[in-house]
Amino acid sequence: MAGFSAVLSISRLSPLITPLRFKRYTGLGFKCQAGSSPQMDSDSTQKGSLSQVDSDSTQKKGSLSGISSYTISAALAGLGSLETGYLSYLKLTNSNVFCPIGSGTCGDVLDSDYSFVFGIPLPLVGLVAYSAVTLLSLQQLGIFSIPGVNKTDSRLLLIGTTTSMATASAYFLYLLSTKFEGTSCSYCLISAFISFTLFFLLLKDYGLEKIGKLLGLQLAVAGMVIAALTNTYSSITPQSRSAEEFTLERYETEITKESTPFAIALAKHLHSIGAKMYGAFWCSHCNEQKEMFGKEAVKILNYVECFPDGAGKGRTMAVDCAVVGIEGFPTWIIKDQVLSGEQDLNTLANASGFVYQDNNPS
Repeated sequence: MAGFSAVLSISRLSPLITPLRFKRYTGLGFKCQAGSSPQMDSDSTQKGSLSQVDSDSTQKKGSLSGISSYTISAALAGLGSLETGYLSYLKLTNSNVFCPIGSGTCGDVLDSDYSFVFGIPLPLVGLVAYSAVTLLSLQQLGIFSIPGVNKTDSRLLLIGTTTSMATASAYFLYLLSTKFEGTSCSYCLISAFISFTLFFLLLKDYGLEKIGKLLGLQLAVAGMVIAALTNTYSSITPQSRSAEEFTLERYETEITKESTPFAIALAKHLHSIGAKMYGAFWCSHCNEQKEMFGKEAVKILNYVECFPDGAGKGRTMAVDCAVVGIEGFPTWIIKDQVLSGEQDLNTLANASGFVYQDNNPS
């Protein structure tokens, strides 16, 4: 009201001001009102809408096809929680793991000394990490709220957690390729894929400019993870627990095929020149080699069993095989020649200088 009085006073003191000039003065934008005008309400609403649009754009930044990055991270971390939860259950109940790929060799990795971190089963540690990422991602989506942790803090925790997970996964892939060469572990590869995906997904969502400020923190987290794992595994040998506890008693495989005259004659010749076949009772290729000769001829061969007392814990290779330096089965030594692997009869005949009237193994 005081403003209105001032305006009236000015109009009385300045009678020469024409309505046109008064309109020009009021057109300067000086207004004094007791409440907000419809025009100001409209402006405020419009600004609020623009702010909301900016907020939504920021939240959707880094999303894929309109799906929030946190929705994807929550789903991936949930999948990782299911996998590690399954492995944790098997670990705590001493159950055998199902290996869909690798003919059971994944058990050699998951049951080894490398499956523990400071005495804690590694799948259990992974379960905690994946569960944390799931909950933090849900908080960013507004679905779940962690007491005492705001969205800014949860974003930092997500970056730190996924950095540690990606670093650990890279370390474990290194162990898998060096300590378990030739062994496959589908669960390990799936977990590593999820960890790397989560790391790069949230890294992209956070933005390179902001990540640059956190680079020191990320390097520190990665360094601590590597140091902790190296300290844990420094005194471990690559031999797995399953191999240490494994024993296999010797058994005989029956040879059923009838020997041909050629096979019998070749077996006699190989025996006469001192040729030897080194094998192992559990070796399928050794049994196939014996079947190739047939049940009559195989009895004539100089066959050396390299594991006469069985294989596994406390069982060693026979001295005759160890002295020769056998590396695989079967192995033939014919006139100082070493033939590794299963050989056809003609190859053995040529290597030994055997000549048969009807040189036909059939």
